[in-house]
Amino acid sequence: MAYQVSESIAAVLEKLTSEEKVQKALKFIEEDQENIIQKQIELTLIPAPTGHEEKKAKRLLEMFEEEGLTDCHIDPYGNAVGIRKGTGTGKTVLLEGHMDTVFPLETELKIRRENGWIYCPGIVDDTRGCASVLSVLRALNAADIQTAGDIHFVGTVQEEGMGALKGMQYYVNHHPELDASISIDGPGYEAVTYQATGIQSYEFNFYGIGGHAAGAFGKVANPLAAAGRAIARISDLQVPEYPRTTFAVTAAFAGSYPSIHAIVNKATILLNFRSNSQEELEKLRAEIFRCVEEACREETDRWGKDTITYDFRHLCDINAGYQANDVPIVQAAVAAARYLGCEEVGLDEGGATNCSRALEAHLPAVCLGGGSDYDSKCHTLEEQFKEEGAFKGPQSAFLLALMCAGTPQTDSVIA
Repeated sequence: MAYQVSESIAAVLEKLTSEEKVQKALKFIEEDQENIIQKQIELTLIPAPTGHEEKKAKRLLEMFEEEGLTDCHIDPYGNAVGIRKGTGTGKTVLLEGHMDTVFPLETELKIRRENGWIYCPGIVDDTRGCASVLSVLRALNAADIQTAGDIHFVGTVQEEGMGALKGMQYYVNHHPELDASISIDGPGYEAVTYQATGIQSYEFNFYGIGGHAAGAFGKVANPLAAAGRAIARISDLQVPEYPRTTFAVTAAFAGSYPSIHAIVNKATILLNFRSNSQEELEKLRAEIFRCVEEACREETDRWGKDTITYDFRHLCDINAGYQANDVPIVQAAVAAARYLGCEEVGLDEGGATNCSRALEAHLPAVCLGGGSDYDSKCHTLEEQFKEEGAFKGPQSAFLLALMCAGTPQTDSVIA
């Protein structure tokens, strides 16, 4: 059965889009596309790997100031922040895109623009999200739209990899005045991420005495063999297909070519596991620790000479987050996408987006930007952005931001 948008949500959107200023803003976003793309290109050419977003944050903050935002600042965690004040009668809304990319500082960032496409590492993920945030701001100003609630325009840090969405986590945890959160991550408008995949990453270190490969044979247990036993046990674990649950040993380190004739005294494995269910995530965590402990005991018992021990480091912890697919913010996001011409809106139950941290903070939240009709090749050196119709992404975010913040003429859809 087709997804149903309630009459009340549909009525809010209909009333909004019947307003002359809203139509003026939507038209402005379309006509302003080239200007926004130029800003997107400028930001893309500023290297910003996770943990090194300072220069991009400084420039994005300048762009916020150029558009007249008040209280523009870099917060203590490094997020670029600007606030557009409302009348004080609506809901306070966060609209954000993350500034960091997955590419090292030394990566060559060179724009190639041809045949309606732009190619450059980071051109989409998530520099496009930051550009879309700017596009919404410019449209509100161009059409002189007053919102009822404040809107926080933010470029967040440390979304990718080991950053583990911590810039967003800091922001939502330090702004209790927020009533709703909208993240933009990517170029599309045809999909809505409304739940969070739980993620945990660990480093396990296995320890033993070590020694000569031949001389210590039979006299010591081998930490690397214990790591191998752990990997084998973990690899045999069974997890449910639904809720989607995954695991992977992603790296192993021990020894070296110069020490090829030595039994190591330490071996390390890294692993990542995920689930759309927090309960399944915790079950899997317990099973992984069981595998590690049994592997150490088995390798110890195999030789009976010394004891293999282990310790661990918790590298990443993101809770799975549930939100029903018919809460008002999700309905409003679907309604906006349909208004812009998307009949089949994708609803993503899980995802590793900044929406996850907003859900952790018990905020109504979605992430927009998915569902584009092409592969943007994110996280590769061949990352690409399609110019045709790109304005619809910011239009969708604009409509949703208005529906959440409210205007003097329309109530917020957020309870």
